[in-house]
Order: sequence, then C-alpha cells, then structure tokens
Amino acid sequence: MSNWVLGVSLLLWLMGFLLLRHLRPCPSSGRVAPRGLLSVIIPARNEEDSLPRLLRSLAEQSPPPNQIIVVDDASTDATAEIARKHGATVISPPPLPEGWRGKTWACQQGAAAAAGDLLLFVDADTWFEPDGLGRLLGAFQGGAFSVGPYHAVERLIESLSLFFNLNMVVGTAPQGLFGQVLLVGRSTYFMVGGHESVRGRILENLHLADQFRKAGFFVGSRAGRGVCSFRMYPNGLKELVPGWSKAFASGASRARRSVLALLILWKTGLMLVPIGLAVTANWTQWGIAYLLCAAQVAWFGRKVGSFHWSGLVLYPIPLVFFFIVFARSAFQSGKEVRWKGRVIRAD
Repeated sequence: MSNWVLGVSLLLWLMGFLLLRHLRPCPSSGRVAPRGLLSVIIPARNEEDSLPRLLRSLAEQSPPPNQIIVVDDASTDATAEIARKHGATVISPPPLPEGWRGKTWACQQGAAAAAGDLLLFVDADTWFEPDGLGRLLGAFQGGAFSVGPYHAVERLIESLSLFFNLNMVVGTAPQGLFGQVLLVGRSTYFMVGGHESVRGRILENLHLADQFRKAGFFVGSRAGRGVCSFRMYPNGLKELVPGWSKAFASGASRARRSVLALLILWKTGLMLVPIGLAVTANWTQWGIAYLLCAAQVAWFGRKVGSFHWSGLVLYPIPLVFFFIVFARSAFQSGKEVRWKGRVIRAD
C-alpha cells in the first residue's frame, strides 16, 4: 500500500512540471515597443509608505512614461503630497458612488483624465525593475496585457504567501489578467466599458478580462520577474490572512478547469509525501520523494518571489496555511468584509 501511494505521489510530482508554461516571464528583448504617449494611472488610498518607491522607479525608466496620474482615493495620510513632490499629477475623484469599489472608481477617473494613447494601471505597492517598463511595452500585442509582480519577500512570515502567489500566477497566466499591472490601449479600454463594466468587483481584473474577450480583443499575461515587483501584506498575519481571504476562493474558481485540476492534483501530491514520511518513517524512499518535492517547490517559488529558503524546504507549512486560508475565503464568499477602512462584499 505504501509503495502504491508513493508511486501516485511521484506521478503527481511529475505532473507539476506542466505548470511551468504558466510561469514564463516577459522576454528580456523582443518587438519594438508600441508608439504613442503612455499614461500611468495609480489608484492610491493611504499609500504614503509605498508610493515613493514606485514613483522613483518610474522616473528611472528609459524612457520614463509621458504622464503619471495618482488618483487619491480619499486618503487620510500624505499620499497626495508625496505624489506631487515626485512630479505626479494628483486628482481627487468625487465621492465613491453606490455600487462601485474604491479601486475601480479611481481607475475609471484616472483613465478619463489621462492623455495617453496607452494606459498603464499600476497598484501603488508595486515598483518597476530597471528596464522593466521597456520589457512590458515590448511584450504588448494590443488588447490587454498584464504581468504578475514578483513578490519581494523581506520577512520570514511573508513566505506563507508562497502557494497563494503560485496559484495566482499559474491560474492567471498566460491568458488572463492580473490586477496589479495592466496595460491597455486607450480606445480599446473605453470600447469595452473600462472599469465601469466591473465597478462592483473585488477581482476586477478577472471580470475585465472577460469584457475584452467578449469584444474580440487579445488578452495575455506573464509572470513579472525582471519587470516589476511588490510586497504583499508586509504587516504580518493581521494583514495577510484577511488580504488573501477576501476573494481568493472566488478567483481560484475562475481559473481554467484544466489548470485548476492540475493545481489540485499537484498540491495533493505535495501533501501526501510529508504524510507518508511521517507515517512510515522511511527516509530512503519517502525522504528522497520529499527532497524532490522541496526542490520543485523551490524552483517554482523562485519564479514568482524571493521566498525564504526555510519556507521552501519546509513547504508543508505554507501549504497547510494555504488550505486553511482558502477554506476561510470560501466561507466568506458573498459576505461583507472590511478592507482598507471600507466594508465590501467578497466576490
């Protein structure tokens, strides 16, 4: 019985390599970047700590964007002041209308004020790597294109996000859209209804991708290593758990069924191995299988974030954490949750 379970676990481990096609980054060089003015739109709510790094990284691009708009979403800190100090145009949208989310409202208002032929929506907690903007523009094929930022891990506890980041990138790329960094043509954006068409959604990127597809436009994405980075929920469990809980189960359920099934099978295999090792104490067979799984997780994990080595070697810990928070997210689906000082309904 033990050998049979071990064989199944190794088969599922092998199947995990099929996920690699979803983890490809933007090419370092390629087609000539599209012509036209580029407007960067940054929705920001109380982002005084994150915003300077992003704005500095944009200024260091060659060439830098033609226009940077920071949409101050009713911040109570120095977000607007910092944005102006770094040369960005700051707009303060009207009060949030009924049925809208703060981010979708800010993005729509920023797009209306933008002068560029290309619109790049960027979350305030991201930043661009050297020549990252050029790589992003070079990968753009029209329609809508996005990248999943590389998770720059600075604290050990942030490594608990390992399987969430993998799930997010694998479940989105190469045919979906990420919400953190999204590049679109101005005319195309308004043709599909912009963020107004997804105004009440938490995972607006997933629903916006549907709008582009329905209109017959290209939708594509890549992993963001070498293009842009971010820190996710740097304030520990008090931010990490509710942040991933608010809509993750809903987002995962919208992944392609074949990809979702592969992710489930792969994680099942990863979980069977440490269980088998604990039950049998057979370090010859199950120990080797565990090392193979840990090496694979480390390889995949480094493609989406700079996760601490201990979280990769002891991968069952972030994996169990993933299962627990995923269950919490599924339980919260459709209920009201609090995020960034607002009460929202989880997708």
